Amino acid sequence: MKEKKHWSPYVAGIGLGLTLLLAFVLVGRGLGSSGAMMRFEIWVMNLFAADHVAGNPYFSNYAENPLSDWLVFEVIGIMIGGFISGALAGRLKFKIGKGERISGKNRLILAFLGGSIMGFGARLARGCASGMALTGGATLAVGSWAFMLMMFAGGYMMAYFVKRQWV
Repeated sequence: MKEKKHWSPYVAGIGLGLTLLLAFVLVGRGLGSSGAMMRFEIWVMNLFAADHVAGNPYFSNYAENPLSDWLVFEVIGIMIGGFISGALAGRLKFKIGKGERISGKNRLILAFLGGSIMGFGARLARGCASGMALTGGATLAVGSWAFMLMMFAGGYMMAYFVKRQWV
């Protein structure tokens, strides 16, 4: 199948905005993903270390069935939708996106390290960047807008150190 062009970012942005609006109207909450992953992780932890989970006030609040929270279904829908979208656009390929100066192994190590730091930060902040930017930004929360500006500024500053891996 021939690879199709990407969507216009304006069309995709309008679609995301309408999805966020529907989430507010239908569920009463915005979008985010770290809550679903955290619930799933604690559920798995509860399978192997139930005493530890029960003895921890933070963990015990989330130890119920992960399917009891709508965010889990949101993330499952994102994965299914991404798979279908990739298949329809002819982009369903298994490859490692990387530059010429980095090996596939090092790219995977850096991706894992960066994802782990982001995941730790999301739990430390009690929410993820997508939830903060989308939900907080949509409600015009000043802290969310400040976060988004600093996130982009930090990304541009960090790009200086990692760009040689890609060029």
